[in-house]
Amino acid sequence: MVNPAGWFQDWFNSPYYHLLYAQRDDQEAARFIDRLLDYLKPAPLSRMLDVACGRGRHARILAERGFDVTGIDLAPESIAYAQQWASEHLHFFVQDMRQPYHIRYFDYAFNFFTSFGYFKNNREHQNAIRSVSQSLRPGGWFVLDYLNIPFAIQHLVAQSVIQSGNVTFHLQRWQDGHHIYKKILIEGPRADLPREFTERIACFVQEDFESMFSRSGLRIVSLFGNYRLEPFSLDRSPRLILVARKSGQPGESPL
Repeated sequence: MVNPAGWFQDWFNSPYYHLLYAQRDDQEAARFIDRLLDYLKPAPLSRMLDVACGRGRHARILAERGFDVTGIDLAPESIAYAQQWASEHLHFFVQDMRQPYHIRYFDYAFNFFTSFGYFKNNREHQNAIRSVSQSLRPGGWFVLDYLNIPFAIQHLVAQSVIQSGNVTFHLQRWQDGHHIYKKILIEGPRADLPREFTERIACFVQEDFESMFSRSGLRIVSLFGNYRLEPFSLDRSPRLILVARKSGQPGESPL
């Protein structure tokens, strides 16, 4: 039986997770990365950490742009898949973001595509933010890409069906004011089906992140509302993209 508090450990390591989200737009991701880099203006071979990197699609783009990139994820199957692209300046490791990793080593850290908010309590979320902050050099940058929760709730689709080959995903979504849930029933002719998973994402808003970041020595300097890096609007933006800086001796600023 899946542990509800640790649902992500089973779901993110499942091949059905990648099958369900196979429609992700890699070109959009590349454009998003390029806009971020244009904003941040990192030096060549800056050390970058992709936190909860999955199979490494964002990490690969960053490495192609000339940076030294490390991707970490707690799903061994995802990291094993990403290893096929490992190189002198692209590295992948199994690592839980709640645990310290390479203290004061990275110039930049990224957490993309709502790869946060799924732990069982606020202490564990704070531990994750603290660990990311500890991994950054003083003056380093952290970009966290999250749902804009009020917008997501307003546009929540209660039920939908996605077909991928001979596998059918029945999706049911709801929220209780504390979390947004997505129940995923997977059906098909494969021997391990049917299966069921339930995603659970915390209803964190800007003020929650300001508090968590502040307690870990991070200061939010910019907010964006979509992957075009347009200004954040509580009512109209699908994303909440936070750009924060670690306290300490500053380096070059993009501002």
